[in-house]
Amino acid sequence: MTEWILLGAGLGAGFLGAMLGIGGGVILVPAMVLGLGIPLEEAVPASLMCVVASSCGAASSYVEHRIADVRLALSLELATVAGAVAGGFVAGLIAPAWIALVFGTFLVYTSANLAVPRAPAAALAGGGTYVPTNYPLGIGGSLVAGVLSALLGVGGGPIKVPLMTFGMGVPFKVAAATSNLMIGITAAASVAGYAIRGHLNLGLAAPLVVGVLCGATLGSRFMVRVPTSFLKRLFAVVLFVLAVQMLWKGGTGLWPIR
Repeated sequence: MTEWILLGAGLGAGFLGAMLGIGGGVILVPAMVLGLGIPLEEAVPASLMCVVASSCGAASSYVEHRIADVRLALSLELATVAGAVAGGFVAGLIAPAWIALVFGTFLVYTSANLAVPRAPAAALAGGGTYVPTNYPLGIGGSLVAGVLSALLGVGGGPIKVPLMTFGMGVPFKVAAATSNLMIGITAAASVAGYAIRGHLNLGLAAPLVVGVLCGATLGSRFMVRVPTSFLKRLFAVVLFVLAVQMLWKGGTGLWPIR
């Protein structure tokens, strides 16, 4: 029964992750930790494996339709992988409660960016002619995204999409597609540290990966022709609820209620 629940969670996470370019980890980690009671140190590497699957399922379609900016992806991914490798080895030194607090704060940030766009309407719409700007900001933000990817199991997409859209002037759909192209490489680099330490549970990851791969393939086909404004706001509400739960879990872990 648990395998079917994981399969369904992976399907939904892969679909939404491909639509928004965030890999689905922001759904899977809270779902496993809060809903199924899986330890955070096992949930994060399993989620990272799913991010790789999500990227594989979505990126090929985006490259085929020429939505993803391959040149931009290559420029930013070098910094992201460096951060991911470092974060993967540092993760074992940080208490799970602190990671839960960071994750909750991170989800608040992500939900705010999805709910309250701060870029011009033209940039959010997708398509059209554009020239990416502010590469130093993009490279620095990608380094941070890599570290957070390893610590939180989210692939770095929730940082990269707002970074490219709001900081580099890239249309939202192009940013989402480009993020999907990058996050698989980032997650693969992040998960290496967990695998070396023996924290990668393949039995847990397998049904999630199957669901995510199917969901990402469907999501990438819908994203090309479906407006994302309503979906972004709805997803922002879901992320905010999950953020409150993760902040509560981290807070009670550090300061138990007696």
